[in-house]
Amino acid sequence: MPTRSTGTIAQDWNPVILHKSKPKAHDLRNAKAVNQALRTGAEVQTIKKFDAGSNKKTAGPVIYARKLDEAAEPAALEKVAVEVRHAIQKARLEKKMSQSELAKLINERNQVVQEYENGKAVPNQVVLAKMEKVLGVKLRGKIGK
Repeated sequence: MPTRSTGTIAQDWNPVILHKSKPKAHDLRNAKAVNQALRTGAEVQTIKKFDAGSNKKTAGPVIYARKLDEAAEPAALEKVAVEVRHAIQKARLEKKMSQSELAKLINERNQVVQEYENGKAVPNQVVLAKMEKVLGVKLRGKIGK
């Protein structure tokens, strides 16, 4: 049979108060809650936000960022030099290769070789080294010296 403790048992008669939880912020912005507050005369706070609900972008920072970029970076990237273009074409034609055959030998696309020969490509040292090896011509550094 269980035994009871011999200590005195007292009853707590202090009242317990339950509070409602505060309404959450998104509940306060609800249209029903705002209308209810207006009807009861409660204070309703309205805030006008700058460019709220519009899809406009301000022109100020964009202009300043563009000016900063133009000042910090050169406007145009350097392209393949005329001497390099002619050297590639001359060596390829001496070896009786087409642009596509050269592209296959250097593991690049046909368009890459075409851009180098047209002078539209930005020179890449790795691609030029591959072309030098296949064509047997110096393309980097000082040409003709």
